[in-house]
Amino acid sequence: MTSKISILAIDLAKGSFQVCAVGSDGTVLYNRALSRNRLATLLGEQPACVVAMEACATSHHWCRMAQSHGHDVRLVPAAYVKPFVKRQKNDRADAEAIAEAAMRPTMRFVAVKSVETQGRAVAFRTHQCLVRQRTQLINALRGHLAEFGLVAPKGPASLKLLENALAGPGSALCQGRGPRAARPGLGRSARWGRPISVDC
Repeated sequence: MTSKISILAIDLAKGSFQVCAVGSDGTVLYNRALSRNRLATLLGEQPACVVAMEACATSHHWCRMAQSHGHDVRLVPAAYVKPFVKRQKNDRADAEAIAEAAMRPTMRFVAVKSVETQGRAVAFRTHQCLVRQRTQLINALRGHLAEFGLVAPKGPASLKLLENALAGPGSALCQGRGPRAARPGLGRSARWGRPISVDC
């Protein structure tokens, strides 16, 4: 049966993958669920054919694996697969829809990313996440200190202004308190249960 397979359409997931095998005449030879290890074995044992997947999480990894075994990979955008789902949405219907979309002569496909390209994208997204978290923390600090009359402009540069204001002898948060005293009104860390403190 494997020698007659023209297209392997794979509906990707984390542990259980739905694989729809289509013959050269367009008939569905089988449509069954496979484990991660079984899918990897299938890609290695199956003679070269078209392997179609929906562009989603982990799709580029599986595309690279299929290409390493000599398969012709077609990565279909998710928006282009949806119109081919004939009945109620489930894994079997999705796998068949991927196969049908991949067979369309005018279908547009997504280019498979290399490991290096994906690595750069991950580093960029991680940097963006850290910048957003830093901005959230700065804005939270500005909001808390504004309750005590310490107001600073937006942006990381304002942290120096707040630091100088806290270190000043006239700071309401530092009057009558020794080193590393807990600030009134700033409360306790819900996670660690320790008072938030700043040197005066």
